Amino acid sequence: MNTEFEKQNIFGLGPENTAFAQYFIGKSYLKPLVEPGKSPVFLANVTFEPGCRNNWHIHRASSGGGQILICAAGSGWYQEEGQPAQSLGPGDVVVIPPQREALARGQSEHMVQSYRAGGSGNRYLQRMV
Repeated sequence: MNTEFEKQNIFGLGPENTAFAQYFIGKSYLKPLVEPGKSPVFLANVTFEPGCRNNWHIHRASSGGGQILICAAGSGWYQEEGQPAQSLGPGDVVVIPPQREALARGQSEHMVQSYRAGGSGNRYLQRMV
């Protein structure tokens, strides 16, 4: 990571995201901002190394649910299936309804806020090439 990015990275770099490494090309880092299970909303900071991207994936929920991406530092891209990629920079917010196929990539720090919902979970799909 470069020094300028590290200055902007207000939440700091979490440990390498080895639990989900199989769903990423490149390294990502995960820093939970709330203790899992202690809040109805899971909030974490995910940092992508330059060039990192995750697989296409769906945030499933049988009721409620979804995800909010907040780009806190750096830059990156977000894309939904069938739509052009959109550039993300500090302060950009993306609201992702449940059941929407999407991916993220680039060098960025973003907070991920996932709404807990009935029947919720992630389903990872094919790699983005």
